[in-house]
Amino acid sequence: MAELTGSKSAALMARADAHLMQTYGRYPIALVRGEGVRCWDADGKEYLDFLGGIAVNVLGHAHPAVVSAIAGQAARLIHCSNLYYSEPMAELAELLTRHGGLDRVFFCNSGAEANEGAIKLARKYQWRKGLRDKNRIVSLTHSFHGRTLATVTATAKPAIQEGFGPLPEGFDYVEAGDVAALRAAVTERTAAVIVEPVQGEGGVRPLSREFLEAARAICDERGALLIFDEIQCGMGRVGRLFAYQAFGVKPDILTLAKGLGGGVPIGAVCATEEAAKGFAPGDHGSTFGGNPLACAAALATVKTLLAEDLPARAAAMGEYLLSGLRRLQVKHPALVKEVRGMGLMLGIELTRPARPVLEKCHELGLLVNVTAETVVRLLPPYIITEADADRALEILDQALAAAY
Repeated sequence: MAELTGSKSAALMARADAHLMQTYGRYPIALVRGEGVRCWDADGKEYLDFLGGIAVNVLGHAHPAVVSAIAGQAARLIHCSNLYYSEPMAELAELLTRHGGLDRVFFCNSGAEANEGAIKLARKYQWRKGLRDKNRIVSLTHSFHGRTLATVTATAKPAIQEGFGPLPEGFDYVEAGDVAALRAAVTERTAAVIVEPVQGEGGVRPLSREFLEAARAICDERGALLIFDEIQCGMGRVGRLFAYQAFGVKPDILTLAKGLGGGVPIGAVCATEEAAKGFAPGDHGSTFGGNPLACAAALATVKTLLAEDLPARAAAMGEYLLSGLRRLQVKHPALVKEVRGMGLMLGIELTRPARPVLEKCHELGLLVNVTAETVVRLLPPYIITEADADRALEILDQALAAAY
């Protein structure tokens, strides 16, 4: 791999490594500025950003609407706690529910918090109905739901659970896509089934409409709630504002984060009126959840998504990119096993570990990442142009040719 790091970047990385906990396998890149679909490191090297902060920067970097909303709200009211009402929080909840975000919303700060809240809501809902033993949660293989103790347990991946035991009880795992196994796993003790309509960390794997329809039917038969984790695949990423709308299967609980705030930390648990009955005052909370600053950023983001019909743009640009990736598959048949995804959530599965391709992309000025060891993942902002896509495809072609 060619040397990526200039002196200013190296100095910044050394400072960070001297004091931060070593929880991330960071790439040797120190970013200091971004604009649109591009960003720059401390030494001025330019990158085309097709990772978008891992599906966060849906409008790109420093979008004027988000910047203006943050600055304006910061000058008025940054925080007041959930002991009081605030206009940005009320307006954001109203906007989400009006456009398909179910009936009621709880705001938090991250995707893991949202999924933790969804699990608590599902269990408390059944408890309030007098079903005290109906508390088990079913999740799928290849899933990722977060890093809290409950959500890491819901993630059917022993590698990220190791060393954190004893883990919470009450979680069962089913092979993704296996309807028979799901039907067998969901019992009278199941409080909820949690799925990602498009699995992200598991390798960019869209679940089939048939599987999601079956999950809905099985939950209805057994009195379990259906939770859609749309942390990564929601907020326009797969071509509709909410991923469930693209599949035509409506959950009882929906979790959001990542793209919701356009770069500012915010998460949400959305629920139907019935499911929301699980929570009463005092059952759940968050000091910072729904604070005015984060909600103002999210309002600007969601309003822009809707006003410019960016979910539809994500669908169209996703098809454009996917066509290009299929051409790369034909060109590199021994290396590219499969290309897949929906909208601007795309993966290139390789026949060998993908890290060398990633490193070559970085060297050539393209930000992507690797998930499930062999999948190069693309999660670009929805504002990319065909010229941006063509440049990304050109770099990917060069990286595939030169990486091994």
